[in-house]
Amino acid sequence: MSSIQYLGIDVGGTNVKMGIVDAQTGKISNFYSHDTSSWRESGHFMERFGDAIAIQLADHKDITKVGIGLPGMINRKRTVPLEITAIPELNGVPMVDILTKRFPNVEFFLENDANAAALGEFYFVEDMNDENYIFITLGTGVGGAAIIDKKVFKGGDGNAMEPGHIPSRNGKVLERNIGKKELLDLANLRRSEYTGATQLPDDGEISTTGLVAAAAEGDKLALQIWTEVGEMLGEGLVSLIRILDIRNILIGGGLSASFEYILPAVQKELDFWLTPYYKDGLSIKRATLGNDAGLLGAASLCFE
Repeated sequence: MSSIQYLGIDVGGTNVKMGIVDAQTGKISNFYSHDTSSWRESGHFMERFGDAIAIQLADHKDITKVGIGLPGMINRKRTVPLEITAIPELNGVPMVDILTKRFPNVEFFLENDANAAALGEFYFVEDMNDENYIFITLGTGVGGAAIIDKKVFKGGDGNAMEPGHIPSRNGKVLERNIGKKELLDLANLRRSEYTGATQLPDDGEISTTGLVAAAAEGDKLALQIWTEVGEMLGEGLVSLIRILDIRNILIGGGLSASFEYILPAVQKELDFWLTPYYKDGLSIKRATLGNDAGLLGAASLCFE
């Protein structure tokens, strides 16, 4: 008896990644990645996307479920992408219908990529037994999800939990303050104003890896910059915790490497704003799945 397998697909603005995921172990095989822009430029995104799926399914004839994570808004029925900023060609395209016509024996599940990644933590992390948690991804932007009673919280029309777009400092939304590009702009600005000793370059070329490395060595300026990021993230989390009444927070995404340097400031904000009721059992952890979160998250949609 072979174990059940699903095809997981992580559609991103840069790459479309897919792989066969073992439902029990979370092991990924047949990994395939294609750059998104060439499919977009071809003018036939859905056909190319379907061709790549066809190759995976031809090799694995027993697969009957495919999960797809998309970077943006999806209709409540989870069949049509509505607002995919990185791939506007997909807006309003009846994706599930098109794929179901082409692959009549296969079920397709669509979900927002942050929601999918959050669900993946529930199904593929061994000691994850909490059924309610807030999941935040720090990367190019700031994404989020809430898992409530083991299910993705969709909100009224299907697209709840967009923490990157809540008002933040400097007259900007949160992800325009701590998204990757904005974070580096902030770092270069703080470097230009700084007169103390620091290993951060002053040529406007600070990188996120450089910022993490400098913080790891106790660089004062780097730690100050991560503190500022942590404060802004913490302010956003206070609102989410108060509104959703969820005390478990997972932080994932590419920038989560900075987790230990932003955590003290996040905790300071939560400590300042929250009452004892919320602080009781409050936990902020780094998400576990790392680079595989997208694929495993997409596959986890097939469990539903």
